Amino acid sequence: MTKEKSILLAVVLILIGAGAGHLVAVKKSQRLGNPGLKMVQEDVFDQNTNVIGTITVALPRQILDCSSFALPVTTNETAWLPKDTTYARRRYIARDGFPTDVSIVLMGQDRTSIHKPEICLTGQGWRIDSSELLTIPMTRPHRYDLPIMKLIATIEGKDGNGEIIRRRAVFVYWFVSENRLTAQHRERVWWMAKDLITTGVLQRWAYVAYLSVCHPGQEAMAFDRMKQLMAASVPEFQLVSGPLKAEVPPVAAATQPARYAPRQSAGCAA
Repeated sequence: MTKEKSILLAVVLILIGAGAGHLVAVKKSQRLGNPGLKMVQEDVFDQNTNVIGTITVALPRQILDCSSFALPVTTNETAWLPKDTTYARRRYIARDGFPTDVSIVLMGQDRTSIHKPEICLTGQGWRIDSSELLTIPMTRPHRYDLPIMKLIATIEGKDGNGEIIRRRAVFVYWFVSENRLTAQHRERVWWMAKDLITTGVLQRWAYVAYLSVCHPGQEAMAFDRMKQLMAASVPEFQLVSGPLKAEVPPVAAATQPARYAPRQSAGCAA
């Protein structure tokens, strides 16, 4: 090996060692941020009725005209996600039977708890047909726009007679930390890395997801109903809001919510 190559190799090894040392120092000095969600002490169960946690997000038990009940966490999730992951899951059912599932996954020290929600959706057999970055107007604690990612997905199965049944999902999600909101996975990853390097704080990110399953052709109705539920329920458990939005003149007449019309051929329970 020539003298020049030896010097170059030594420089590279020094840089690698310095980088590794810096990462170790950052990890030792880092602290975990606070969640941007209201937390409550309550048992969380998996699908086998085992208690998998005693802290969860304070999802409201009743909102608008909806009744609700807690949903179990699947054993696949508890097997794959880190042990310090916190879960919250609830199904809301309106008086006319329209269902919406709310699911929250909150990371601990292990940041791999949070990933692209599309992975979970496709892993359950859904085919994602479209995705759209939108905002939902919120009025509490003040007027602001909540950033969301809206997905439309399809799944097919067969009924008892062997006939193909097609169902559609409207899936909405966003990410929230102690002081940030985003609906974009890459932006969340960037902010997490930036905050860790500049402040030594590992922000405790969560992703919040709302899901309604319906028949083809009911997607717009389902999304309208979901927006009403989000506007009412999100301020009950989320501590973070966006920048204040300017007031707008009131409309002349309020729009009536769309009615949910389940068909007899297949249920719309999520």
